[in-house]
Amino acid sequence: MTKQRHYDRLSAQDNSFLLYESGNVRMHIASCNILDIGPLQTDNGGIDIDLVKRATESFLPLVPRYRQRIYQIPAFKHAVWVDDPHFDLDYHVRHTALPQPGTLSQLKNLVARVMAQPLDRRRPLWETWFVEGLGGGDQFAMISKIHHCMIDGVSGIDIAQIQFSTSPSPPELKEPERFRPRPAPRRLELFLDESRRTAGTPFEILHDLRQFVHSTEDLREEVETRVSALTHLVGMGLSSDETPLNGRVGPHRRFEWLACRLNDLKAMRKGLGSSINDVVLTIVTGAVREYLLAKGVDLEAIDFKVSTPVSVRRAGDEGQLGNHVSSWIIRLPIQEPDPRLQLETIHELTESLKRTNQAIGVQMINQIQEWTPSTLLSLGAQAMSGPINTIVTNVPGPQVPLYFHGARVRAIYPSAALMEGMGIGIALTSYAGTMGIGFNFDPDIVRDIGLFLARFRQSIEKVAAAAEVEIGPVSDDVNEVQDTRRMRGEEPGGQRESS
Repeated sequence: MTKQRHYDRLSAQDNSFLLYESGNVRMHIASCNILDIGPLQTDNGGIDIDLVKRATESFLPLVPRYRQRIYQIPAFKHAVWVDDPHFDLDYHVRHTALPQPGTLSQLKNLVARVMAQPLDRRRPLWETWFVEGLGGGDQFAMISKIHHCMIDGVSGIDIAQIQFSTSPSPPELKEPERFRPRPAPRRLELFLDESRRTAGTPFEILHDLRQFVHSTEDLREEVETRVSALTHLVGMGLSSDETPLNGRVGPHRRFEWLACRLNDLKAMRKGLGSSINDVVLTIVTGAVREYLLAKGVDLEAIDFKVSTPVSVRRAGDEGQLGNHVSSWIIRLPIQEPDPRLQLETIHELTESLKRTNQAIGVQMINQIQEWTPSTLLSLGAQAMSGPINTIVTNVPGPQVPLYFHGARVRAIYPSAALMEGMGIGIALTSYAGTMGIGFNFDPDIVRDIGLFLARFRQSIEKVAAAAEVEIGPVSDDVNEVQDTRRMRGEEPGGQRESS
């Protein structure tokens, strides 16, 4: 009789996000969504939180991780997922309200406080906050917070499309299925299973190498590609230069955001003959350059390197949680003042990274982690932020309007986790014709975020001018951006945007 398994072992990459989380480093992914209150409004003008909880409960069977917690394997720095027998939806779905007058500034402060707190590892690693009292009461905010060991950016979008609907009509909520948690494994069982797995690692390596040899059409070319990718990755160095945007991460967080028209970025892409990712990296380059100049930094004396995640999901991976991500490490050409020349340099870099397949180098390191003793993994996780100054992540989202039980989602502002040494992280998500740009930062490192945001806006304008594109407003109020779009007769539509 086959022994029934009562747990799922985290992949080495997923587990690394648990190992890296220590001190003031918080490894959760978050977003702040703005929604029209619509049919969720109660007679007194608030949110029908009971309906919200029933709507949330309706999709939990589709996302089993939402009712699972982590167990640590004894004597190993590795964790497994087990069903939580004490799962309490009321703990995970939070309801609060902004004090009057309910400004965006007040909402940003609340989002920052939520993001600054670590998730409780004794419970499933997610929270969703529903915040009423925004502005005149016609809109509310939904703050989503999920640990990075559960999802990457792409699977976060997949969860959103499970949680939300493309229909403005509220769906009929059926009686939820009864949750029957599987018994948790005994600590001894976990220890013995992991010990056997570790003892079998040499055979697993041999099996993987044989499979690689037999499944590779041109073995020599493939080996040369992978050696080149690793060599290029190692050549980026093991540390990053000190800048006013870097420092030891503290306990506090602040969160800011901007929104702009996706069509404006598409027009820049077309005018400059590049990808949207290249345009985004050029905008970041201009903002970082001008900010550092304002702080008196000698640009010739530093390299400013960013990590930009690259999805390595294969066909059929859609809807799967966990991390299927690699990354590119890119030196931004901050010494160059001309936006068009900045973009040309970045385009050459990204095309070179595609040819040399640097992402394979990171992916190979992730595979090696599966064979590495857990004690060494914990040391490797501490070096994870190594050669980068910040992270810039751009995840394409759905380009059709989404609804949460009839409440239309107006904007999605994502947040990237701050690794040790990073003072700011920049995350972008395109949705329904609007690009939401989130800035998660440590206020004790980046003390003048207003200056950085001003330089970021100016950089958008400069890149647009270089592409000879007239753009709409860039604002933290998505209603301004979308009202302008409607005035120009450019309601969003179509399929998911590819960058």
